[in-house]
Amino acid sequence: MICFPKRALVNSFCLTSRVTPTVRVTILTPRYKFSTCHQMKRKGLEVESTDLPRAKKIKAPMATQKLPLTPQEQKLRKLLLDVASFIDEAKKIEEKIELRFAGGWVRDKLLGIPSHDIDTAINAMTGEDFCLQLQEYCTDPQNLEKHSLGPEDLGSIHIIAANPEKSKHLATATKRILGFDVDFVNLRKETYSVDSRHPQVEFGTAEEDALRRDATINSLFYNLRTDQVEDFCGGLEDIQAKRIRTPLEPLTTFTDDPLRVLRLIRFASRLGFKIDPETEVPMADPAVSEALKVKISRERVGVEVEKMLKGQNPLSALQLIDRLGLYQFVFTDPTMQDIPIPSTTNWHFAYDCLDVLKSNETPGSIYNSLVRSEDAKFIAWVLAAAAPWADVPLPQPAKSKTKLPLPFGTLVVREGIKATGKVCDVITGAFRNFVEITGLRDAIKRKDAYVHERDTIGMSIRRWDIQGKNWRLQVLLAILVEAMNKGQNSFEGLFSEWQLFIDHLMDMDVMDAPSLKLLVNGDELKAALGGVKPGMWMKPALDVCVGWQLRNPGNEDKEGAINEVKMKRKELKIPDAK
Repeated sequence: MICFPKRALVNSFCLTSRVTPTVRVTILTPRYKFSTCHQMKRKGLEVESTDLPRAKKIKAPMATQKLPLTPQEQKLRKLLLDVASFIDEAKKIEEKIELRFAGGWVRDKLLGIPSHDIDTAINAMTGEDFCLQLQEYCTDPQNLEKHSLGPEDLGSIHIIAANPEKSKHLATATKRILGFDVDFVNLRKETYSVDSRHPQVEFGTAEEDALRRDATINSLFYNLRTDQVEDFCGGLEDIQAKRIRTPLEPLTTFTDDPLRVLRLIRFASRLGFKIDPETEVPMADPAVSEALKVKISRERVGVEVEKMLKGQNPLSALQLIDRLGLYQFVFTDPTMQDIPIPSTTNWHFAYDCLDVLKSNETPGSIYNSLVRSEDAKFIAWVLAAAAPWADVPLPQPAKSKTKLPLPFGTLVVREGIKATGKVCDVITGAFRNFVEITGLRDAIKRKDAYVHERDTIGMSIRRWDIQGKNWRLQVLLAILVEAMNKGQNSFEGLFSEWQLFIDHLMDMDVMDAPSLKLLVNGDELKAALGGVKPGMWMKPALDVCVGWQLRNPGNEDKEGAINEVKMKRKELKIPDAK
């Protein structure tokens, strides 16, 4: 529920006004002390107490700091300040407009990270109303000339509706200005009830807006009027210390909205920061973990996981999920009852293995040969995340002719983190072809005779690719699972065996077998066989042609491939032409 004050109609404008609170919010100390109740252990960390009382409230001055802006940022600042003056001079609302850049942009600016996404918080007006006034201000040619604005400098207004199920509790107006994507929303405070993670939202002060945020480093404001960073929660100190804390008492913060647990993990991994121990303890609280599994939409979980795995340090994100014991709450399928829970005891070997592989991207290396695009890099980390599910037996169909059910790992990435069909296809193929892929690796190590048959190996690779797309990433999963199952800190022997596998396939020139251009197509084959009608025989007959191509690389003689099909006509059950 969103509660706003009464609206005032002034000069025929319907703009939102706000009553200034009579009680000023108190500021919380940057550090909290908690009582000790009982001991809780988890992987890699022994901590005490999950019964955490609220922090003591104290009076504290607001910290400030100058923030150097680029010329384009200064141009945006001056434009928005003039719009605020335009609104103030028209006396359309009682309170003077005060604008602040908020959250992530301020944090990244202080860290020297370029960003073109700016959240702008408004003290006494909704984002949509402010954008409408901005638009009216820019209809005056003199204002456009003053700020040197051309048609390409101002985009249209887009309203992003509130969606509590996706942790978006208030509508936002967004507009493209001077090359920046600027979101406008009013300052607010949020009040949570015990039985819901959806807060009651009201207009608030800058302090109240800062305190409702997930981390102190995200609670900073840049005040456009004073040209100062405003810090109500100790965020500047935490940025300097590379530390992540919550503005309010952590257990309450995570109980109110468990998604904040994943957000803090993402920020820690992206920025290379450490989560403060007193904040990390309740992140592993059983009540918070269970709420994360059942209360947060899986689409929102998927967004956070995707950002982690596409970020600067996905390894750190997976390490934190592992250490906090959150695997079964993040990488799960909440739609299934009695789903088996894989062991994560050796999971760290899988993601550590991928990180070590990634450290060697030289030509011909395992990683360079298997991970060949930015998209593949992301899927590689999804595979590392899903690796524990490889040890769960594949579900079997109820009847012999029933379509094969999807592996549990596929269901987990599809329903648990809402991965795309492309990602799910790779997971499915990797889990189903795991035994055959590792079997070929073993055969190459033993030097079995068939591993030198180019058509046999090439057709196997083509089959893997058809069944799950991107056969190279399917091989990568086999490596990660083997690393996990062996449970050895050194991967040298493992890498040696799989490098031999890659080198052998390269020597045979079959790495690109799935993209082999067919020498003979279906129509040509039908005509050569006397105009026989197509049927079940067509695919295996074309496979015979592909096998002939693989045995005769560089040979463009279509008749050679067709004659081989004719010789196997009875075996392929090709009917006689009418």
